[in-house]
Amino acid sequence: MGSMAQKVKWSWSSALIGAASAAAATSILSAKPKDPTFHLISIDLTSLKLNLPVLDAELMLTVHVTNPNIAPIHYSSTTMSILYDGTVLGTAEVKAGSQPARSCQLLRLPARLDGMELAQHARRFFADVAKREMKLQAKLDIHGAAKVMWWDHSFKVHVDSFVTVDPVFLDVIGQENRSQMDLFLA
Repeated sequence: MGSMAQKVKWSWSSALIGAASAAAATSILSAKPKDPTFHLISIDLTSLKLNLPVLDAELMLTVHVTNPNIAPIHYSSTTMSILYDGTVLGTAEVKAGSQPARSCQLLRLPARLDGMELAQHARRFFADVAKREMKLQAKLDIHGAAKVMWWDHSFKVHVDSFVTVDPVFLDVIGQENRSQMDLFLA
C-alpha cells in the first residue's frame, strides 16, 4: 500500500494566477453600482408653432450623461416631463440607446412646450421674464440593463432636475440634479 501523504507539486505561477482570479471575481461581484450623473448643457429653440390662441415651442435640450460604472448599459426609450409651477408644461423624448462603461456622452433631446399650459401661468411667467429667471423641474425614469460578464442586471434610474433658466435667452443659470438607481438582481 502507498503512503497516505502524497507530495503535492506547488508553484508560484499557479498561486499568482489563482490570487488574481479571486481578486478579479471579488471586485466584479462586489462592485457597488454608482448613480449616473446628468447635466443640462444647453437649450435651443428650434421652432414656434401657432396653436391659436397661443404658441407652442419646440426645443432641443443637450444633456451631458456620465456612466461611472464598470459595465456598459442599454436603456429603453422614455419621456421626460418638464414642469413649471407644479404642472406639466411639456415633454422631451429620450430614444432607446446604450452607453459604454465609465464614459460620458451628449444626448440631444427634442422637447415640446405647451403654450396653452404656459398661458395658464401667464402672470408668473411674465414676472419670471421680467427678472430673467425661470425655475423648471424635470422628472424622468429610465429602465434598462447592465451586462456584467454573462448576466444582464435590470435597473431603473429616477432623475429629478431643478433648473433655472433665463427665459429670454434660454441660458441655463443653475441646476441641481438628483438621480437614484435601483438595481434588480433577479
